[in-house]
Amino acid sequence: MDMNIRTGDVLINLLVAFLCGWVIAQTYKITFGGASYSKSIANALVVLSMITSVVIIVIGNNLARAFGLVGAMSIIRFRTAVKDPMDIVFIFFSLSVGLAAGVGLAQIAIIGTLSISGVLLVLSKVGYGSDHSHENLLQFAYSGDHNGGEPPYMEVVQTFCRTYTMINVRSLGSNEQYEISYYVTLRDPKKGNDFVKALSNIKDVEKINLYSDESLS
Repeated sequence: MDMNIRTGDVLINLLVAFLCGWVIAQTYKITFGGASYSKSIANALVVLSMITSVVIIVIGNNLARAFGLVGAMSIIRFRTAVKDPMDIVFIFFSLSVGLAAGVGLAQIAIIGTLSISGVLLVLSKVGYGSDHSHENLLQFAYSGDHNGGEPPYMEVVQTFCRTYTMINVRSLGSNEQYEISYYVTLRDPKKGNDFVKALSNIKDVEKINLYSDESLS
């Protein structure tokens, strides 16, 4: 069966898909530089756009091929959990660009990639939709009395923090020392160093870490 596909057209479509996929992966890398970033997804975005392009080239205008490929691909089971909803956005982004490249619409693929990537970069830069409450993660080791009364560090926490929520208490396994974790919102975000210094002056409090909201995102 002659598919009437020229090698030059295939190579051009794949090149467009690769370049657009690479731009999408770079955008993903820049906007998801925190804990949610996945190297596997970044690599997959490049290859996914090329694979989609190949699938569309194979299908062409042949309805029988389309149904055949759908049947063949239906045996695949995807069991990888997506950690962040934006991962799905980038995957769909890569698929869409691959579709455009596969049917030879290089202009749409390139303009769409640059435009959408630009929007994603701007939204990431301005922090659109993020919570500006300056929530931080406070962790420290405490070896004082846990049996009664309010621990001495609470006075400092209440002085420097507008809100605070204990999230974890973990035994460090020696000298009855515990690692205590709080989510805290500082009254003045600029006084984080003063907060840590005040805690360090308290007896039995050590190994203090205050992680900013940027490092948690």
